Amino acid sequence: MTDTASQELPPLIVNGQYVKDLSFEVPGAPTIYQEMTGSPDIPIHVDIVVNPIQDNIYEVVLNLKVHAQMGEKPVFLLELSYGGVFTVNVPQEQVQPLLLVECPRLMFPFARVLIADMTRDGGFPPLMLQPIDFFQLYRSRMAQSEGVVGHA
Repeated sequence: MTDTASQELPPLIVNGQYVKDLSFEVPGAPTIYQEMTGSPDIPIHVDIVVNPIQDNIYEVVLNLKVHAQMGEKPVFLLELSYGGVFTVNVPQEQVQPLLLVECPRLMFPFARVLIADMTRDGGFPPLMLQPIDFFQLYRSRMAQSEGVVGHA
């Protein structure tokens, strides 16, 4: 029965998700609320970091940085590192895409809610992040690392 059970493991198991680090600042409060005359520029930076824990268990950290500005003046700064621990039961060639595409895709809705709540609680309209194409991010990352494969 043990052999049958081990062969029937799901390809991906979510062991847990958590806020690893969260920072929210409104450097110009309270005057920034009165000075805002329109919508701020809100660039969003996304990064994914994978840390091996054990044989087929990995921590995946979705890092989101949002630095809203009105011209040169910062409106708010939000940085979230949202982590998850995943057990991966797939062939080795499928591990990296699973960790860098599927795991962040599963984690994103939870991180999105945290960001919306944090910006709302900070006195701004909730920031509702649009869905992120993690497959495109993965392809871009692989294209950038071509020629660097094998180097640490």
